[in-house]
Amino acid sequence: MPEKYTAMTPQLYDYLERHRSDRDPIAAELQKETVEKVGPMALMQIAPEQGAFMALLAKAIGAKNAVEVGTFTGYSALCVARALPPDGKLLCCDINDEWTSIGRRFWEKAGVANKIDLRLGPALDTLRALPADTRFDLAFIDADKTNYRHYYEEILKRLRPNGLILFDNVLWMGQVIDDSNKTEDTVALRELNEFLANDQRVESVMLSISDGLTVVRKK
Repeated sequence: MPEKYTAMTPQLYDYLERHRSDRDPIAAELQKETVEKVGPMALMQIAPEQGAFMALLAKAIGAKNAVEVGTFTGYSALCVARALPPDGKLLCCDINDEWTSIGRRFWEKAGVANKIDLRLGPALDTLRALPADTRFDLAFIDADKTNYRHYYEEILKRLRPNGLILFDNVLWMGQVIDDSNKTEDTVALRELNEFLANDQRVESVMLSISDGLTVVRKK
């Protein structure tokens, strides 16, 4: 069978981005302020269509309790929190008070701040300190790449059957297939991708959304 994919161009990406139903002016405002406040580092913010996809998944599985590792300026948290029911909760793990303070303002503006529990500190410490009976429906991992596997293990044992874990940056700007790239982050992502594809506890699919997004379902 011939390979079936459509190569993305700026014009086609613009078309793609315009043809989605999720139009959140507050999220767009947050995206704009992130670019203004943090400059080139704004590249760490997820793409709008990725945020819309994550929100759609959260609604589709009826997620009520979610967790994200790596909040940055709060765009992904805003997308997921909006998708949760009124009594839903999103635990956000990050270490940067300056960047997350941007998100806090927009969470308040969007009326979802009451759903979000932001905890500043090493995410592994936060996850390991959770009560044993903690259960998540949805998780998003987008932080230091060398710890992705550790975050995965801590979250997986707290994830309900049929719950989802999403991993960002799994294509790493194409560097995962460049064997000459031996940086810690690249090697960690390369090894994680191989591990997830063979982990019998889950089903997984890697999608070419933004910089690569792997969706894992716990069996």
